[in-house]
Amino acid sequence: TGYGLVYLTEKMLESLDTSFNGKTTSISGSGNVAIYAAEKAMQLGAKVIAMSDSNGYVYDKDGINIETIKVIKEQQRGRICEYLKYHKNAQYFENGLIWSVPCHVALPCATQNEITEQGAKILVENGCIAVAEGSNMSTNIEAIELLQKNNVLFAPGKASNAGGVAVSALEMAQNSARLYWSFNDVDEKLQDIMHSIYTSISETAEAYGMKGNLVAGANIAGFKKVAQAMLFQGVV
Repeated sequence: TGYGLVYLTEKMLESLDTSFNGKTTSISGSGNVAIYAAEKAMQLGAKVIAMSDSNGYVYDKDGINIETIKVIKEQQRGRICEYLKYHKNAQYFENGLIWSVPCHVALPCATQNEITEQGAKILVENGCIAVAEGSNMSTNIEAIELLQKNNVLFAPGKASNAGGVAVSALEMAQNSARLYWSFNDVDEKLQDIMHSIYTSISETAEAYGMKGNLVAGANIAGFKKVAQAMLFQGVV
């Protein structure tokens, strides 16, 4: 799911004629979605500068060392504040607001409603250009409206967080056809799926007179897909 989140965000950035390369990125959370979103963002050239858990967040101006985060969270099951034991120049902020760290890209991957209007305002003031949800409904309505009003690209979780379901579908396809796909094979297919999702919601938004509104695009495209399935199956 973390990889999928980054692949969709990659397409968002392309629409601005830019990329992850050289972009500072803040990622809330430090579970599977956050860790692997950070890993893929770094592979694409991003500088991930902040990550968090339920106690607070760490800021590393030199860039978060994702291998250290993996050791702390996946092996030791520890708290993110322990990052400072390995990287003395990093800073830890207990109960702090991770969105107060200036960044180009924000990827909320922790909890519901974690970006409020206050957080969105800070992101806008600090020059954030794109926000994509990795957790379910991580941005409240007021925050979404503020981001859109200030021309910050925003991807709702129903689109940007679809990577987990997509990979599950790929696994089912492998099993039913008795096929074997390598990690790289699955990764390429996931990238294609997430890029296709972005294209669908972007084009749908534009077709309905709401260019750039990926929330409307995702809602309309999703509704049409369900409606078409119901028609094909004779439900309506």
